[in-house]
Amino acid sequence: MKALRYFGHGPVLALLSFIMLQPAHALDWSRTELHFQYGNLAVPTFAGGGDAEHFIYTVQHASGWQYGDNYFFVDTLDAQDSEFQDFDVYGEWYANLSLGKITDWKIGAGIVSDVGVILGFNWARKPGIKKYLPGLRLSLDLDGFAFANLDFTAYLDDSDGVSSGGAPSESDSFMIDFNFRRPFTIGEASFSIEGHAEYIGGRINEFGGTVEPWILAQPQLRWNVHERFALGIEYQFWMNKLGDRVTDESVVQTLFVWKF
Repeated sequence: MKALRYFGHGPVLALLSFIMLQPAHALDWSRTELHFQYGNLAVPTFAGGGDAEHFIYTVQHASGWQYGDNYFFVDTLDAQDSEFQDFDVYGEWYANLSLGKITDWKIGAGIVSDVGVILGFNWARKPGIKKYLPGLRLSLDLDGFAFANLDFTAYLDDSDGVSSGGAPSESDSFMIDFNFRRPFTIGEASFSIEGHAEYIGGRINEFGGTVEPWILAQPQLRWNVHERFALGIEYQFWMNKLGDRVTDESVVQTLFVWKF
């Protein structure tokens, strides 16, 4: 069942634009980062198999405003050894409306400090992939965490498909994602562990083939050398990478972060 059976491009993108492109003076807080990563990433068998050295350049932004918060990133993936992800672009965009902020009531109980309505959009340029992710966010009050969220969303496909020169379109599914940031110090040095872990359910592609469910975890360990600069590593674990049941990935990547 296609995403367009639920809603069209216009209303979804208009809502995302309204929520995320608030005037700077309306933001309660804002954080933008530039990342550079290097690692030797696995190539799924449907793209030739093996592995390829990758440079990844990322723009990442998060901000909060009167009624919620926003997050997006755009990756430019530059594979050095393969045509797979050879200077491809991939991005994700999420807007969350906080029911607690909107109603000015205490929403939640126990470790759940708030409930939000979240809407996401995932996009990849060369394979022509488009996914819509409407759902709910549980904001968690965990000791020592700057933030921790548990998201439950649909995973609705609106991809271009093979007839348009892209990857095969797929049936719809769902996603569960835990995203977090946990700062800590050792002596006078500042560190953090942050990132996310997701589970996406299995799908069927337009040829009737099975796209396996996957687990993807991308925690980062950062040493905040300066308020604007961090060094660290990102560990990427991906079971059934891109739905390929014979491709599992476990790799450490170097990480450089510039914050502003």
